[in-house]
Amino acid sequence: MVRELAICFYLFVFKCLFSIFSLWPLRNKTTFVVSFGDNTQYVYEEIRRQHILTDVVFLCEQKVFPKFKDVQEATTILFEAKHIMNWLKAVFHIATSRHIFIDNYFGFLAAVTFKKEVKCIQLWHASGAMKKFGLEDESIKTRTDRARERFLQVYRKFDRVIAGSDVMTEIFMKSFNLKKENILPTGVPRTDFFYNEEAKRKAIDTLLHQHPSLRAKKIILYAPTYRDHELEHFNLVLEVEKMAHELGQDYRLILRLHPAIVHKDEYVLRYSDFVVDLSSSQYDINELLVAADYLITDYSSIPYDFSILHKPIIFFAYDLDEYKEHRGLMEGFEDNLPGPLVKDTQSIIDLIQNNRFDLSLVEYYAEKWNQYSKGCSSQNLVQYIFAEESFKAKSTGY
Repeated sequence: MVRELAICFYLFVFKCLFSIFSLWPLRNKTTFVVSFGDNTQYVYEEIRRQHILTDVVFLCEQKVFPKFKDVQEATTILFEAKHIMNWLKAVFHIATSRHIFIDNYFGFLAAVTFKKEVKCIQLWHASGAMKKFGLEDESIKTRTDRARERFLQVYRKFDRVIAGSDVMTEIFMKSFNLKKENILPTGVPRTDFFYNEEAKRKAIDTLLHQHPSLRAKKIILYAPTYRDHELEHFNLVLEVEKMAHELGQDYRLILRLHPAIVHKDEYVLRYSDFVVDLSSSQYDINELLVAADYLITDYSSIPYDFSILHKPIIFFAYDLDEYKEHRGLMEGFEDNLPGPLVKDTQSIIDLIQNNRFDLSLVEYYAEKWNQYSKGCSSQNLVQYIFAEESFKAKSTGY
């Protein structure tokens, strides 16, 4: 109850300020509201590559602020209510921009009414969906009617949602209660990286230079999805000691855990000749994917991108039944995976040692979920969004 009241108060204040700032005319301005940042980065770079004349503003959550704070030809603002002046500036930019790009669910959209010339584009942060989200999320059953209506108000603000495949189009339509004309099948911008041979080679060279112990070794990347309880009570179920004993001579294990998780350093200290912890946000996940020879994950969306590389994937779903019940997974989760599903470390070791992978499944999976992501997704999106615009001069004076 208290939470709902706080949300309502926040949205009321946001609506009042947005209404006032809407009295200003729209500018030739593009504002990105950023929670993840990878798709945002590629869209921004493509805007500059095509010489689109638009001012750019990044409104960033704390975790991605460092990634954009030094961008030279843009304004970057930390978008958090506790920073009052920054927050006021952010609301102003949202109210006066012709294009709004978002990459997550942002509740403030329930409080705004954009002018008819404004386009709001949802970049979303995943190329596919293993977990249910939006209106399909299991947790929505326990939310109030007011909360559910608020979700719908947010989804109605999405003029376009980018998609990398027809199957993801159907999921977006159900999860966000949208029509097919709201979906833009341009492909997912960040996947352009996987088709850029020079960028991939540079990423691998940089990683090996920073971590020489990875040289001449097969790299296993363990990147599990984040679980709500892990910040305080983290337990690495993967048996690192067993893996180090049986695979240590020819392999190295990269850990990619949530950056805020504590007590993970002990694994690196105890098995320093086998484990490398690259959980820090300074390491781009795409760059780790191209360096990896194997991916171990569970319910994360990472396999959708990794499948483009046609490498082996292992699904270590040790808590499958529990996760299904409390978080919710897409129907047929186990039947549609591009790699083996296991629940113990020994099975992982056996798979790797005996090379028991069917890469034809990975190739099929990649085509299914990356149907439109073929290396020019950023270009497709920017050309579509700005095709009807004629930016003859940048706006100034704000």
